[in-house]
Amino acid sequence: MLRRVLGRDLPVVSHGRGALLYDRDGNEYLDAAGGAIVVNVGHGDESVVAAMAAQARRVAFAHGTQFTSDALEAYASDVATVLPLDDAHIYPVSGGSEAIETALKIARAFHLARGDAARHRVVARAGSYHGNTLAALDASGRPALRAPYEPWLGRTHHVPAAYEYRCPLPSHPADCGRRHAELLDETFRALGPETVACFVAEPVVGAALGAVTPPPGYWPAVAEVCRDHGVLLVADEVMTGFGRTGEWFACDHWGVRPDVLVAAKGAASGYWPFGFAACSGHVFRALERGGFTHGFTYSHSVVGAAVAHAVLRRLRDDGLVAAAGARGARLRAGLSDALDGHPWVGDVRGTGLLVAVELVVRPADKTPFPRSERVTERVLARAARRGLLVYPSTGGADGRDGDVLLFGPPFVITDEQVDDVCARTRAALDDVAAGAD
Repeated sequence: MLRRVLGRDLPVVSHGRGALLYDRDGNEYLDAAGGAIVVNVGHGDESVVAAMAAQARRVAFAHGTQFTSDALEAYASDVATVLPLDDAHIYPVSGGSEAIETALKIARAFHLARGDAARHRVVARAGSYHGNTLAALDASGRPALRAPYEPWLGRTHHVPAAYEYRCPLPSHPADCGRRHAELLDETFRALGPETVACFVAEPVVGAALGAVTPPPGYWPAVAEVCRDHGVLLVADEVMTGFGRTGEWFACDHWGVRPDVLVAAKGAASGYWPFGFAACSGHVFRALERGGFTHGFTYSHSVVGAAVAHAVLRRLRDDGLVAAAGARGARLRAGLSDALDGHPWVGDVRGTGLLVAVELVVRPADKTPFPRSERVTERVLARAARRGLLVYPSTGGADGRDGDVLLFGPPFVITDEQVDDVCARTRAALDDVAAGAD
């Protein structure tokens, strides 16, 4: 098998329950990463498993060009009630990269339907991650991920990241949100706004930079710039959606209603490969008129819809979105306390249960460790030895260097387990700082 990770042995997972995972040798791990910031309702949720099995017994696969299904129609109607879109319509796919590809094609098809064939350009942000398929990778602004495939890339235009800890604006911290919106406006004008199809960005940056929340005023100002130029606003909520930030979607923190929204990961909590691109009613009506040339074999999955609907019910019925907000505040405060005074900790930040710790050589001047020292990887290895799973983020400081520990546990994590995450993180950092491998 060509494994996801080459060059090192991995434990064999056995089972999980709540915020805990176990390997075949009986070792227990506190999953502070939710896998890859995926699992929100917890491991081993019987209601989700039951919904999956019940649908699979009836029918597991029906092609989207031949059938719709009760599962798909019911989920589409129900999820529309929590999406920050007007008259939302969803296009279900198998994951985040496919969902981004779908969203970009929706933007192009929308403009074609309106007779704006010149609108083809995509604008995104530096330091972003939107997926690993070619169009999604081209929209992404992470140099290390792009480097092997650069000959195939280069169509997307990037504006600076809204990264307050390392803000590139000379006027920082004065009115950074407004200034970023002005830079976006200048970019549209330089490209020719009549050629720009969409602007795509994460409302809160996930793994690329590590739980980065934009400065005040950023999102309302950016949304206004897009509206002024007729550019579709695409919100990438793959990592931040379905309660991760303490609201149903991160856009909700600012009252922003995008034209297109992309979701995956927490949509099905890892129980099924599932995601979607959702568009507002005015975008959907244009697609109805002009058509939409697109599709995947496993899009519009019947079982996927049943699983996602079970996850949606669990999040809503058990108040797990609010729980993510409360547990996230505890985790952020606990990490700040536990790591206070550690010489490598430059920043503790986050929104809801998406929390990050940025590690630096010197907090005073935010100097990043050289990538060759592999600080993140060493800390993660020590944390795993202590039974703690954390997610890595590297290269965010300058495209090459930079070390961030990212936390995104299941929303069912207990207060005691949150406190344990903080203590084990401090212990792992101390291990590495003392020279342990």
